Amino acid sequence: MSVHERRRLPTGLELLFGDGGDGRVLSVDLPSGSLVWPDPDYDRLRAHHRPSFWLSDEPVPAGLWARLRAEHPRSGLWPMLLEDGVQPWSAGQIAPDSPDQVGYYSAAGFMAEAWQDLLLGHEAYLAPFGAECPGIAPPAALVADPDVVADWYADVVAERMTPLGLAAVDRGADAMVAMGWQGALHHNEWTVPLAAVVRSWEERFGARVVGMGFNTLDLSVAAPPATPAHALHVAAEHWTFCPDSVLQGPGTLADYAEQIVGQNAWSFWWD
Repeated sequence: MSVHERRRLPTGLELLFGDGGDGRVLSVDLPSGSLVWPDPDYDRLRAHHRPSFWLSDEPVPAGLWARLRAEHPRSGLWPMLLEDGVQPWSAGQIAPDSPDQVGYYSAAGFMAEAWQDLLLGHEAYLAPFGAECPGIAPPAALVADPDVVADWYADVVAERMTPLGLAAVDRGADAMVAMGWQGALHHNEWTVPLAAVVRSWEERFGARVVGMGFNTLDLSVAAPPATPAHALHVAAEHWTFCPDSVLQGPGTLADYAEQIVGQNAWSFWWD
């Protein structure tokens, strides 16, 4: 048996790729699992000719996410820890889309539009910005290697005993789209613009997508805001991305900003 044969993708995972996974290899042993296809009765508006992702049958141990993340450049498979593992993932209650759509949107554009849509009645909570959208925050300085921080946070999330998904994408933000996650459905019906925001956070804050739940999202952050002023600007972005994390959490941007100064993980949840 050749080295290539020993390292090729496990049978079935090549179906995740439009090109059949040509040249992709994976040297990490996977637990038992299966491919997840969208339920056509749930996602009537889209026609898919291949599965959306692979899902483990059981929760995975700490450390597996990191090994798979390290293999991503060769495998093309981004790992995702999936809370609420029985539903909706295994039932196919997902609405996958093409990550190619993400590039048509920007974090700044999404923020400006969402700010105006969400503004009415919330001006008092948005000091010092009020009705004026401040635009996206400047990047922060890395305090550690983004991959190292992601591996650390993945072990923290894995303590919740979550199954694991694998998506055939170039970067973690795109897995939100390819896997058909709809956790923010009541805030924004389409995941694609949200993925554009997360792409921007990957670039500006060293963020990595580590896990998703039915209505949650977990990111590691290797370049968090280090000052109250910068954190307040980032908090404004978080408000347009996930209003519930602010309004049903600390209540104001200023109070929320205090919570994210220097923090190496951002967790979001939508009501």
